[in-house]
Amino acid sequence: MNPKIQRLHLSKAAYIYIRQSTMGQVRHHRESTERQYALRDRALELGWPAEAIRILDGDLGLSGTRAQGREDFQALVADVSMKKAGAVFALEASRLARSCLDWHRLVELCAFTGTLMIDEDGCYDPADFNDQLLLGLKGTLSQAELHFLRGRLQGGKLNKARKGELRTPLPVGLVYDDEGKIVLDPDAEVRQAVQRLFESFRGTASACAVVRQFAREGLTFPRRAYGGIWNGRLLWGPLTDGRVLAALKNPAYAGTYVFGRNQTTKDVLPDGTVRSKSTAMPMASWTVRIPGHHEAYIRWDEFLENQMILQRNRTNGEEMLLSGPAREGLALCQGLLLCGTCGRRLTVRYKGNGGLYPTYECNWRRREGLAGRPCMIIRCDLVDRSVVARALAVIEPRQIELAIQAFEELERRAEAVSNQWRMRIERAEYEAQLAQRRYEQVDPSNRLVAATLERRWNDALGKVEETKKEFAARQNQERPALSTDQKAKLQALAADLPRLWNAPTTQARDRKRILRLLIKDITVEKLAEPKQFILHLRWQGGACEDISIAAPPPMAEQVRYPPLVVEKVRELAETLPDSRIAESLNQQSLVSPTGKAFTASMVKWIRYRHSIPAPSLKRPEELTVMQVAQRFGVSPSVVYYWIERKRVCARRVNRGMPYWITIDPRKEKELVQWVGSSQKIQKRSRLSSRNPAAGGAV
Repeated sequence: MNPKIQRLHLSKAAYIYIRQSTMGQVRHHRESTERQYALRDRALELGWPAEAIRILDGDLGLSGTRAQGREDFQALVADVSMKKAGAVFALEASRLARSCLDWHRLVELCAFTGTLMIDEDGCYDPADFNDQLLLGLKGTLSQAELHFLRGRLQGGKLNKARKGELRTPLPVGLVYDDEGKIVLDPDAEVRQAVQRLFESFRGTASACAVVRQFAREGLTFPRRAYGGIWNGRLLWGPLTDGRVLAALKNPAYAGTYVFGRNQTTKDVLPDGTVRSKSTAMPMASWTVRIPGHHEAYIRWDEFLENQMILQRNRTNGEEMLLSGPAREGLALCQGLLLCGTCGRRLTVRYKGNGGLYPTYECNWRRREGLAGRPCMIIRCDLVDRSVVARALAVIEPRQIELAIQAFEELERRAEAVSNQWRMRIERAEYEAQLAQRRYEQVDPSNRLVAATLERRWNDALGKVEETKKEFAARQNQERPALSTDQKAKLQALAADLPRLWNAPTTQARDRKRILRLLIKDITVEKLAEPKQFILHLRWQGGACEDISIAAPPPMAEQVRYPPLVVEKVRELAETLPDSRIAESLNQQSLVSPTGKAFTASMVKWIRYRHSIPAPSLKRPEELTVMQVAQRFGVSPSVVYYWIERKRVCARRVNRGMPYWITIDPRKEKELVQWVGSSQKIQKRSRLSSRNPAAGGAV
């Protein structure tokens, strides 16, 4: 009996903690597990009864680098802190913990509660200084051992990776041959699916567009399973954007061997737990990079170009100089324009009713919260019209040749899709033949197995028929190959490229793609004197040229009537009223600045704005209202009363114009007698003489 083991320790439970770092060690390193279970016999020899021995083996297959996730270790610490444990048995310190933090915490708790710690080397009392010092050294050596092991293993991996011999899981389309070298997948259907992915991205410049194209063509994409019962098998299914991004970002497809693309980092969560995550490293930080290591699907420069395209397509990262793929919208140069003042990218803002009037603006001041006007604002139609005209002029000498190349490309794509479907049918037929051979090899009397294999054979045959029907239906939906006459008509149409460009069937997205194939970027410079914009075009080949655009006048200038119209109105106003002037202007095919026909109200506004007097249409024998009122000594209201009651003959050309009155001698004598005999008029005249402001009606 060890003198450190007292009756108090034997009265409590003995905890035997068993742990292996990985499930592989549990399956293959059974000797270590058996030695840990043998500690139960050691506890019996030291005096603990069998019913007082607790075996904690729930943490088998878990790493000891931290306590999180190890439920049995946490239960052990809790029982020790509550003084339920008399001793803790472990094969060595590394079995309990690989972290000094967890190890020293457990040793300190055992010292407080008087719990012993027992391993193969002996029995230790953590309350004793010498034993506590020895246990601390053991924990430190255990953690250092883990560091040494990791260093040796990582050094071996790195040395092998530098030679390009470290085997890692390969992406679909690449496999290891019998000699351990990386080669293209011998399955032609897999190779063509991978090539189809890169060709589609080359034409669309968008991962989502690749997914939509695969779905539209009814194509599937393979993935290779690793681990489990499906290990090494190819599984076919719909293509997702995550699969596309993973393929585009994997340098293995470019024939480059890479080690160190991802690095494991640790973060401390708010609850104090430590979480490990894999972080993608920039290309400059890759540990090993061996170009031309194996056969490739794409070139290395194309791989780098794909990374730039993906970076430009991001909408949640830092602002790039140019935008990504062409999208919907009326602005054809969207994403190609750079501000000549600050160098930032111009964005599009759709204004007006329903966004029918787009403009290019440099609004970085607004995004940064700075006051002030934008660097520049320019209408989209001004820029697009000039750029499109220049681009069509550049394409015109080779438009027939481009049309022929487009025909050949369409035929090649259609043949590639059909070939992919044929290989899919061929794979389904192979699986059906394999199921048939398995059924024929089974003993017919063993109906339990034969019935299952027969059902699988029928399912495989049904899959073959279903795949053939899908292929036939898709061929019926697709447009047939162009005939010779159709090609000739399309070539004739291609000769008139502006007509094809402006055709209603040509989508704005297609126009934008064509411009991006020709133009790399456009820097817009605004000049104050003279007021104009300079477009600095940089073509994809590297050539540069400038296009000048006159700045549109202000809106007030645009809606102002031209001097020619004003002079004609001034000339016609001497003899004609406003309505007749409007008719004369319309007969001369003149229109307003907004493109509308002239009306009398427009002519009246022109006369008012330019101080043009109305035409004098009064006859010599006619009198005005004031002249009649003065002749008969009455107020103007009496004259208007006469006009309303038709006591006098009055006329006016248009509503709102003055009255012109004609009075003959007979009418004059009658009105004089009326005024002389009317007491109201005389009374009103006396009041008016006393108060000139007074007046009234008869």
